[in-house]
Amino acid sequence: MTISTGDRLPDVTLYTNGANGPEALASSEFFAGRKVALFAVPGAFTPGCSNTHMPGFVVLADRLLEKVDAIACLAVNDAFVMGAWQKDQNAGSMAMLADGNGDFTNAIGLGQDLSGAGLGLRSQRYAMIVNDGVVEYLGVDSAKGVIEASSAETVLSKL
Repeated sequence: MTISTGDRLPDVTLYTNGANGPEALASSEFFAGRKVALFAVPGAFTPGCSNTHMPGFVVLADRLLEKVDAIACLAVNDAFVMGAWQKDQNAGSMAMLADGNGDFTNAIGLGQDLSGAGLGLRSQRYAMIVNDGVVEYLGVDSAKGVIEASSAETVLSKL
């Protein structure tokens, strides 16, 4: 079942790329007591994600951070890849959440099988506004190459 507006996010372990390598992070702790603009991509370093989706959040980061406590990017990639992509995209103002096993993605019902393209199980492209662990906005882009409901501009307009 896919998560909906008004639902509480599940408590699963995500990872960040810390100073000494991957660091575990409980999703319930990350989202607790603050408003977060979360966006998820099918894969770090993939063309649409690197050329369009992430850059929108980098460009609008200052405006978003006037309305939220944090911006977070999630992908079914490992923490090392997410850390490298953060540097490559000049995305230091946002948290990079690695969902390497897809636990969070599957728990919210937003996974997709891209095995036919050699990518395995990945996240759908979406964005959420999460307030103290509860979804206030959910925008999912289901068409390949379309970044509308999950764009930084759309998220900003929903705040």
